[in-house]
Amino acid sequence: MNKTDIKSLDLQELTEYLESIGEKPFRAKQIYDWIHVKLVSDYDEMSNLSKTLREKLKDETELINLGVIEERISAVDGTRKYLFGLSDGNIIESVLMKYKHGNSVCISSQVGCRMGCRFCASTLDGLERNLKPSEMLDQIYRIQKITGERVSNVVVMGSGEPLDNYDNLLRFIRLLTDDNGLHISQRNITVSTCGLVPKIRALAGENLQITLALSLHAPNDQVRRELMPIARTYELKDVLEACQEYFEKTGRRLTFEYSLVKGVNDNLQEARALADLLKGHQGHVNLIPVNPIKERDYVQSDKKAIQSFKEYLERKGINVTVRREMGRDISGACGQLRRGFLSSEMKESEGKV
Repeated sequence: MNKTDIKSLDLQELTEYLESIGEKPFRAKQIYDWIHVKLVSDYDEMSNLSKTLREKLKDETELINLGVIEERISAVDGTRKYLFGLSDGNIIESVLMKYKHGNSVCISSQVGCRMGCRFCASTLDGLERNLKPSEMLDQIYRIQKITGERVSNVVVMGSGEPLDNYDNLLRFIRLLTDDNGLHISQRNITVSTCGLVPKIRALAGENLQITLALSLHAPNDQVRRELMPIARTYELKDVLEACQEYFEKTGRRLTFEYSLVKGVNDNLQEARALADLLKGHQGHVNLIPVNPIKERDYVQSDKKAIQSFKEYLERKGINVTVRREMGRDISGACGQLRRGFLSSEMKESEGKV
């Protein structure tokens, strides 16, 4: 019997479900509050429900809760990285970053990734499966419960390509921003994409106020194809046209993510091409000193090159920032901690054979 994933239901759907099993509609608001506001992990904690209803819910529904496998806290900046275990044995990771303006959580949207970006550890083992809305939500819920601190900003930029899990992503966003739940502002949610053109265009029509971040990483198709296999499918011209459509329909300026890789995309020739490429586009460039991973030979640009790149863009009127490196001492980059954990488990199992 397939159990109902109760944490992925909105309030209306939960009301309809309870009515279908002979319960009063008002119970839906009580249960929704327990799950999405009080963040309980067990039906027995729902003290205003009858024992009969709690037992019925245990039998017929699934209340998704992630297990904490590992927590690492940076000695440098207090960033916390979590490995969470899913009910099917898969592993995902999330990061809590603390800023003056509030706590930001970066979540995963898939187990692994199939996009193949050359500088990212998330994609090394390919895509295992999509995450459910409940599994995306519970990364935030667990972190908020563990720390006792409110999460005010959410970035869907961990393992996975969010727009490759489009329907579940939309449901996640609507649940997260629902007035009856945590009610995080849509303007405080950023979704990253490597450039799935049809999905960017679809997202533009969803009447959302989230920030879209494009993983750009190169100023032309030739370099981009070297770094990102998706560039063989969608040319930059088409990607940027879709981004412009997103801006026109939502009024939300885009973020253009640009990972600086030494000797690949970090010289002033690339900076000049990037400035020309983005001329007239509404958004800002976020320069990211790439986090090296041992499976690739890419190296982070030196500080002088990063500063020169930034200053050139500024002279050309481009709004640009350099992302603060956070959690470097705890495998802070996407997929690094999960990859390390899976590798150590594999070595252990091989040693037992």
